[in-house]
Amino acid sequence: MKYQFHPAAEAEYLESVAYFESKQPGLGASYLMEFERVLSKVCEAPDRYPAEGESRVRKVQMRRFPFAVLYRVSSDKVQVLAVAHHRRRPQYWLGRI
Repeated sequence: MKYQFHPAAEAEYLESVAYFESKQPGLGASYLMEFERVLSKVCEAPDRYPAEGESRVRKVQMRRFPFAVLYRVSSDKVQVLAVAHHRRRPQYWLGRI
């Protein structure tokens, strides 16, 4: 299964990569690899993580970075709705459902 970003989620993702790279050379690449590892697991078995509430949004935590990937599954793809920091603006992404 493949994944695609909600446009706002893609912007968040790219901003995070740039932020971490600006803090320490190579850290952005580490963030990118961690994100790809998480999405690889999601795409292998999208139902592995529990769906929350009526929206059926699923969440998986990144290990090394304080972010969670929120996504939903359609018949042929995983849609990444948000790449959300653990401590910033909880549930800001609900308008993307």
